[in-house]
Amino acid sequence: MNEFLRFVPLPQERVWGGRALETALGRALPPGDRPFGESWDIVDRPEAQSVVVGGAFAGLTLRELMEQHSAAIMGPRWPVGKPFPILVKWLDCRERLSLQVHPPAAVAAKLGGEPKTENWFIAAAAPDAHLIVGLKPGVTRAQFEAAVAAGTAEACVNRFPVAAGDSVLVRSGTVHAIDGGNLILEIQQNSDTTYRVFDWGRVGLDGKPRQLHLAESLQAIRWDASSPPVIKAGKTPNVLANASEFKIFRVPLVAGESLRFAAGEKPRILSVVEGHLASAAGELTSGDNVVLPFAGGFAFTATESALVLTTDDFV
Repeated sequence: MNEFLRFVPLPQERVWGGRALETALGRALPPGDRPFGESWDIVDRPEAQSVVVGGAFAGLTLRELMEQHSAAIMGPRWPVGKPFPILVKWLDCRERLSLQVHPPAAVAAKLGGEPKTENWFIAAAAPDAHLIVGLKPGVTRAQFEAAVAAGTAEACVNRFPVAAGDSVLVRSGTVHAIDGGNLILEIQQNSDTTYRVFDWGRVGLDGKPRQLHLAESLQAIRWDASSPPVIKAGKTPNVLANASEFKIFRVPLVAGESLRFAAGEKPRILSVVEGHLASAAGELTSGDNVVLPFAGGFAFTATESALVLTTDDFV
């Protein structure tokens, strides 16, 4: 299997989104001015399936690949049919997202959800772009609950500026939000469980307030968790995320420089944030996210300066 797996992007309409997936990434969106906040590029879920574009497996869903070729994609120890464990998406955050939390594994099953640790890589940011991640030191459950009821939840959370090239790992159980003006590559566990704590008084696309999940959120928040560090943009390879769920590396390349992966080593996800890569298996350009199967060997050469993220150790 010496070909990478590229999939049809799945745009998702979101009240806080815009049209930057079209203008910044060149993604085809439905005509009109409807807001699209997400593009699911790699997903294996009952409600959403990536479909292969090109190559020997064109037209197959990721679910079908995992059922028919799991050893080649994930390695011989991967249980046949077990879902692909990572979901990769682009986020166009024209407006602020809700204040929310994803449940940690210890409480997810009890709440009927799935754990979700995620990493945000800031591909582009407005001059005043911010993120909200974690509670301020000393904030208790009682204080936070009272602040939410009073509409002053923002006073309890850490809000900080970010710029293109920054990255932050948001572990499950961490309260968070993304401010408007961010274009983000999100790499996360295969989960779509989100508990909204507060939605800033906003209404949804149907004109009605969106559902909140305060009871579940209060159980899911890790009250003793510290805010994660922001890894700032750099010129040398960096480990962006070193979590039990996955590892992410930032790899800048100059024109003519190559990136090689041996067959039979491990499955990976390759994300091109900037630039253009050429290989015997095909070309990749800015915005592309592809799966590099376990059984394949790959060599990519930058035809211009490029910035690549590689994700692995998700088996």
